[in-house]
Amino acid sequence: MLLTSELENTFLKRGFLKFESGLDSELIKQWRDEALERIGYRREREEEWSIDLLWMDHHRKALVSEIAPDAWTLLTEIVGGEEKIEKQTMGIESKHFTTINSFYWSDSFIINFQYGKEKPWQHPQSQGFNWHVDGSYFRHFLDSREQALLVIILWSNVETKHGGTFIAEDSPNLIAETLMENPQGIDPSEFDFQNIADQCKNFIEITGNAGDMFIIHPFMLHASSQNHSQIPRVISNPPIILKEPLNLDPDSVNHSLLEKATLNYIQGRNWVQPKPEKRSSYWWVID
Repeated sequence: MLLTSELENTFLKRGFLKFESGLDSELIKQWRDEALERIGYRREREEEWSIDLLWMDHHRKALVSEIAPDAWTLLTEIVGGEEKIEKQTMGIESKHFTTINSFYWSDSFIINFQYGKEKPWQHPQSQGFNWHVDGSYFRHFLDSREQALLVIILWSNVETKHGGTFIAEDSPNLIAETLMENPQGIDPSEFDFQNIADQCKNFIEITGNAGDMFIIHPFMLHASSQNHSQIPRVISNPPIILKEPLNLDPDSVNHSLLEKATLNYIQGRNWVQPKPEKRSSYWWVID
């Protein structure tokens, strides 16, 4: 078991964990280099490159349990077991990946080449960034299964000012409050993310080495940051989807760590699970 009491307490307190995924360095380099070659990027001709941010679809895929077994074990322990994770492949309409299968990681990279390089670098803060939570493919409820965890995998070294994702550590409580106030659910376009970000005080820049992963509560606001390094920052963020909504009955036993954290955010207040017909997922089953 990898989910120690220290990791559990950190997730409950901060809403995220940093963990070495165990991805092989040669696999990281191969997938990253192939992706850059596929889109025609050449470092020696960087001055001709005009793209700031690029979202890529899948090209290579592999089972997480095979290429990063410890990472997979930790992810499954956080959500309460592998048997709770959706096995079907889902199709979605997105500018990023077009299918989701939680059991696989892929080279559906988000590459930050030079976003915001023409402006002075801004520290993590509420103003000036596209704060959001992920999930354009479903109507959001407090117990939504469609984005159980936000996982960010670094496929390149990311130092400060290198385009690392910004997160607002104190935002999950506010997202939970918003969802409590909207028991009928919220479409992705209906969130007022900027207003929520303006209420936050604790902003963090994600940095680390290639192969590091961040396991983040899905209510965590995050945003792209400027890349002043002249080195492409390569990450991926494969969703974890569950078979069923979260169990947020406070009287139940054996809550997962994810459920415990979500219950903490609502601080014991009563919440009624939405009826099945109220839920909307804008995806379809591939297999």
